[in-house]
Amino acid sequence: MAFNSNNPFLNNKTFSSKKDVVHQATIIDFNQEMTLAGTINKSLILFLLLTASASIIWWITFNGMNPIVPAIGGAIVGLVLVLISAFKPQYSPYLAPGYALFEGLFIGGVSAIFEAKYPGIVTQAVGATFVTFAVCLGLYKYRIVKVTEQFKSVVLAATLAIATYYLISWLFSMFTSFVPVHYGSSLMSIGISVFVIVIAALNLFLDFDRIEKGAEQKMPKYMEWYGAMGLMITLVWLYVEFLRLLSKLSSRD
Repeated sequence: MAFNSNNPFLNNKTFSSKKDVVHQATIIDFNQEMTLAGTINKSLILFLLLTASASIIWWITFNGMNPIVPAIGGAIVGLVLVLISAFKPQYSPYLAPGYALFEGLFIGGVSAIFEAKYPGIVTQAVGATFVTFAVCLGLYKYRIVKVTEQFKSVVLAATLAIATYYLISWLFSMFTSFVPVHYGSSLMSIGISVFVIVIAALNLFLDFDRIEKGAEQKMPKYMEWYGAMGLMITLVWLYVEFLRLLSKLSSRD
């Protein structure tokens, strides 16, 4: 049965069936196949690139530069690279590093803005993101949480609901005086943030499962970059949501 990841990036036909990407050569070069170790290494490379880029923006922001422009620019370019890679996954070895660098501009800018208003919040958000990732990885590795078809369907429905809600709220707030309920620091707003973080964390299980299945199906080597890029997208989403939640909690102090 074809797999549909809740991560919008991983929800692509390229990851749906082995027969679509299997090598046609009679003799297969196993060095050109996707592996778990290779995907982990690519994920670490992307993380280092994103961190380096974010650190640069962080530094220049606290030296007087407005981070809004590089943050918005990085987010837009990062989104474009994700869309291109979704349709042309064979270019992922080039697009994934670019995504990490530009997304780093966004993360660095957003982090600097939150840190200026709520000192110490970035350290807390980073810690919460890593702990969540480690817990989810452990639960998946030891099969405490099993990724079934029902599990996928529930998380997919929740993810789509969140995306739809955010889009509608943004459009209404742009053209009317409507204030979305997830704005501010009310208990309702905090509850919504907690819910979104839970769904983002559940997406990690699907990402782990898709990467593992891709390695088992011996997909092409470039899918390591593709899988690593998809995992990075989920982690960025999770980190930003932690920033939002912690800022709301700080506002109530």
